[in-house]
Amino acid sequence: MCFSPEGDLAGGIIVTAIGIDACRHVRGRTDHSLMAALPLLLGAHQIDEAFVWWSLQGNVSRELGRIAMWIYLIVAFVVLPIVVPLMIMLLEPPTLRKWRLAPFLVIGVAVSVVLLETMLRNHPSVRLGHFHLAYSIGLRHGIVVIGLYIVATCGSLLASGFRHIVIFGLANLVAVIILARLSADGFASLWCFYAAIATGAITLHMRHAKPHRASPYLFT
Repeated sequence: MCFSPEGDLAGGIIVTAIGIDACRHVRGRTDHSLMAALPLLLGAHQIDEAFVWWSLQGNVSRELGRIAMWIYLIVAFVVLPIVVPLMIMLLEPPTLRKWRLAPFLVIGVAVSVVLLETMLRNHPSVRLGHFHLAYSIGLRHGIVVIGLYIVATCGSLLASGFRHIVIFGLANLVAVIILARLSADGFASLWCFYAAIATGAITLHMRHAKPHRASPYLFT
């Protein structure tokens, strides 16, 4: 969990380094480019949250903290629901299974639009919680929207034809359930921190998955 700004900063630096290493192992596999770049995005995301912490603690200006909060929310609520299913679609070979993932991308886009409209209409806020930050965007029908968010992200992982991605999706789904039960108001902060750290699995994939050998990983 992200217990402090120092935790976010350290986690962000580590995950960013993971992303750099993952990008080095793309080796011409353009379909893997978005997967390799994801840790860079999530690492920067965690570093950004450190500034939200510092603003609430009075260590940096409120203006900087508010900008950091908006960046954090846009990445978490607008970018990720689209990027994750798109990443899985790009990884899949050009078969029927690839297009079966399209509904997850459509759901992700719809969720992103709803969350962005909610944030622009309301006045998002953040406060210090117990070992986490509690974000509020004034979302109505939150259970439905967050449920669709999980469908777009975890569901797309589970729908992949690659065994290792499905396993990663199952691990993420378990983490969602556990974190939601631990802290409802801190879910966004805790979930994004977990997702960032979990990208270590991406580096393992980039290091050990052999180019042009996708078929052995596919479910039959």
